[in-house]
Amino acid sequence: MSKIKAGDWVEVRSKDEILATLDKQGRLDGMPFMPQMFHYCGKRSKVYKRAHKTCDTIVHNWDSPGRQLADGIHLNLRCDGKAYGGCQAACLIYWKEAWLKPVDEAERPAEAAARDESSARHSGCTEDDVLRATRADDPKAGGEPRYACQATDVLNFTTPLPWWDARQYAEDYASGNATLGQMFRGFLWSGYYYATLAFSPMLGAPARYLYDRFQSLWGGLPYPRHHGTIRAGQATPTATLNLQPGELVRIKSYEEILATLDMRNKNAGMAFDGEQMPYCGGVFRVRGRVETFIDEKTGYIKRMKTPAVILEGVFCRARYSDHRLFCPRSIFSWWREIWLERVAQDAPAAVDATATADSSVARDRNARASDRKPALEPVG
Repeated sequence: MSKIKAGDWVEVRSKDEILATLDKQGRLDGMPFMPQMFHYCGKRSKVYKRAHKTCDTIVHNWDSPGRQLADGIHLNLRCDGKAYGGCQAACLIYWKEAWLKPVDEAERPAEAAARDESSARHSGCTEDDVLRATRADDPKAGGEPRYACQATDVLNFTTPLPWWDARQYAEDYASGNATLGQMFRGFLWSGYYYATLAFSPMLGAPARYLYDRFQSLWGGLPYPRHHGTIRAGQATPTATLNLQPGELVRIKSYEEILATLDMRNKNAGMAFDGEQMPYCGGVFRVRGRVETFIDEKTGYIKRMKTPAVILEGVFCRARYSDHRLFCPRSIFSWWREIWLERVAQDAPAAVDATATADSSVARDRNARASDRKPALEPVG
C-alpha cells in the first residue's frame, strides 16, 4: 500500500521526468497525461484522496459499478477543459504516483536527475505527442472532433472492482479517504436499503416511511431516493435565472425539488440524484455554468439545450451510491435553475460544503457549519 495518503503534500515532478514515464500516446498504464497537467509541474499540492478506486460512468454496470485503479491519486486540481473543446464538467484529475513525490523527499543526487533527463530524451514521448493524444477522431464522423481524456478512457486504466471486495474498504480507511464514522453510516444505510427492500417501488414503501419518521424524531436527513410524481410524458416545470459565477444561491428544499421531477426523477431530461439531497436548503456560490461537455461514452462534444449550474464544493460524496460507497471521484452535481433561488450577496455561504451536507437539519445547516469539524476537505 502506498505511503501517500489523503492530506499529504506532494510535488508534481518535472516535465522531463513525467515524459519519461509516458508511451508514445502520452499514457502510463493506459492513463492519459493531459496537456493542462504540465502547468502543475514543479508545483506543490495537497492530496485530496487516494484514487485507489473510482466509478464507471460509461458502461453503468450496476452489478459491479466500481473500478480499481493502481497507484492513483487525486489532488485538489480539476480539469479546465481547454484542450477538450471547452468542456465545462470540471472533472477531478487523476494522477499516477510516478508523477508525484512527497515534499519532504530529499533532493535527489545530480546524477539521478541526469538519468531522468536522459530517459526522457529516449522515451519517445514529447509534449506534442501528449497534445495530439487528446484527439481520437473518427473519419466517419464528418470531421467532428472526438476527444480522448481521462474520463473517456477510464475503463482503459482501471479494472472491475466488486462491491463485496472488503480490501477496498480497508484502504478507504487506511488511506485517510474515509473516517470510521463515515464508513459506519455508509454501511448502515446500505444494509437498511437492501435488508428492508427500501429500493422496491412497492414493497419498500413501509421502509421508506419508517426511515423518514425515525429521522424526523431527531432532525436527521430524510430518505434520499424518493421519486417525483409528474407522469412520464408530461412537461416538467422550468425556470431561467441566468445565474453567473460568483452569485450566491440557495438550493430549494427536497420537497420543492421533488415537485419538479417526473417519476424517473428527471427534470427536462436531467436526473436528480440521492447524492444531491443532503445539500438541499444550503446556500452556496455558483462555480460555473455547464453548456458544453464531453460525452464520456463517445468522446464527442455535447451542447445542452438548457444549461446546468455547478456550485462551489457541491459534489457527489458516494454516501448513498449503490455498490460504490466512498468513491473518491467527487463529480460535481449538476443543478437545474428551477432547483435554485438567488439570495443576497451578503448571505452566509457554506464554506465547507462537506460539513453542510452532513448537517442534520436543513433549515439551520449553514448556521451550524462553522461549529463542526469538517470531515473532508472540499474540492473546488
